[in-house]
Amino acid sequence: MGKEIKTNAMRFLEKNKIEYTMQTYQCDEFIDGITCANALGQPVDETFKTLVAHGKSGNYYCFLLPVAMELDLKKAARSVGEKSVELIHVKDINKITGYVRGGCTPIGMKKQFTTVIHNTAADLPLFYISGGRIGTQIRLSPKDLAGSINAEFEDIVL
Repeated sequence: MGKEIKTNAMRFLEKNKIEYTMQTYQCDEFIDGITCANALGQPVDETFKTLVAHGKSGNYYCFLLPVAMELDLKKAARSVGEKSVELIHVKDINKITGYVRGGCTPIGMKKQFTTVIHNTAADLPLFYISGGRIGTQIRLSPKDLAGSINAEFEDIVL
């Protein structure tokens, strides 16, 4: 078996001495987060997706929320001090973040964006986020993640 290829997210976590475990699943293209959680036997409410939005100011933001929930754009905008935010178009994900749809994670992007994590994560000892490529999930402490990227915990869902 060949050497495991690490993603930018994994390299970031190791550089910052943040403990994590990685899980992989067979997938050739994007699948939704609920399907991903079920494929790995992960609790859906502990599996978070990363959405990227831009504000009226032109700045980009990352929002992490449980895969079964929907982002409230008004709450999201308030959480980052914007009048409004809009999700970026799927075709722009790679250009803006360096990741692909289904593999986007708030760490190891081309540029670190202001990040807000849904407040339910603050009470979890561990949660799952994308590992930086389709078919890879990382399990880590939400507080460790937040501390490493200066993220805040806020209510950002409908």
